[in-house]
Amino acid sequence: MSRPLLLVTLLLLMVLTSQLDWNQKIVNDVEARSSVLSRKQQYVLDRKESVKEKIILSQEKQIQKLKTLVQSLQEQLQHCKSKDEFVNDTTGSLTEVLNDLKQQQQIME
Repeated sequence: MSRPLLLVTLLLLMVLTSQLDWNQKIVNDVEARSSVLSRKQQYVLDRKESVKEKIILSQEKQIQKLKTLVQSLQEQLQHCKSKDEFVNDTTGSLTEVLNDLKQQQQIME
């Protein structure tokens, strides 16, 4: 082989080798960046999940408080109904007594 051809061949070999090295470095950099992004995305997803869980727990506590309040109100309503029935029974009895008294007064007249 002639000397210039050998030099050109060596030069081409060096250029190709350096290109392969650069490509490998670029690939490694891209992979490293994607790994960092993947970790950041996972962190963000984990934080979102944590926030969702906290919201759900808060809502469950509020629901429990509301259930307790509803139960208390139902008990109060039942108590009021019982009082109302007693008043209605008493009023009915008093009305009957008054009617009886009126009838007796009319009979006596």
